[in-house]
Amino acid sequence: MHVLRLECRAAEKDRLIAELWERGTGGVIEEELPGGGAALRAFFDEPFDASQWSPARWEAAEDRDWVEVAQSQWEPLLAGARFFLVPSWRADPTPPGRLRLEMRPGMACGTGWGPATQLALEAMESRIRPGMTVLDLGTGSGILAVAAALLGAGRVYACDIDFEATRAARDRFRSEGIQVSLFAGSVRAVRAAALDFVVANINAEALASLAPEIDRILKPGGGAALTGFPGRNLGGVRAAYGGRGTVLEKDEWRAIVW
Repeated sequence: MHVLRLECRAAEKDRLIAELWERGTGGVIEEELPGGGAALRAFFDEPFDASQWSPARWEAAEDRDWVEVAQSQWEPLLAGARFFLVPSWRADPTPPGRLRLEMRPGMACGTGWGPATQLALEAMESRIRPGMTVLDLGTGSGILAVAAALLGAGRVYACDIDFEATRAARDRFRSEGIQVSLFAGSVRAVRAAALDFVVANINAEALASLAPEIDRILKPGGGAALTGFPGRNLGGVRAAYGGRGTVLEKDEWRAIVW
């Protein structure tokens, strides 16, 4: 077993972890660093060229079951008032009144572990009503599309510009028996005034640039939950949407909801 060690800013952590799982890691251990950064240790059977994640370095691993060690860091957690997030390898019973959502490392971005995903879930449970038409924009692992279906959305759409992400999401929807209309592409492929609600857990730059498109595809009176950015980007994102919406906070992450 070999260990790849990386250091990153907190805002980069979820993306890096998703990339490491996609590369085939057996597990990832996180450590907080002073100043809000994070150190990641990812375990692989054999070393490889990891220059894409510079700075990164290979270290010798102790003779331990590092997959078990990494998985032990993942604990079930409650998100909002209605969701129970649980790692896919655990059989913890779902608390009464909660909707069970599996966290699946290795299935692109959006495992459920990150604060931004939890903010999106908190917003969705208070805004989505049975029968609504919902789009999960930048679906990643598909966890938010699954959440929309569990909340009773009448029709759920999901899209991502990353083909690998759509493939991972498709596999998830099939394995869980969730009916989602999934496509690889952007929000520009959606017709005008088609949706009651849009949820997007992506970065601040993308959210700001897509503001006209999100407004275009929402029905009059439609709502949105926009997250995936830290507090320092709140002003720019909110300005792109005319200052509307309520702001939710979790750690350094923010969400705009209306």
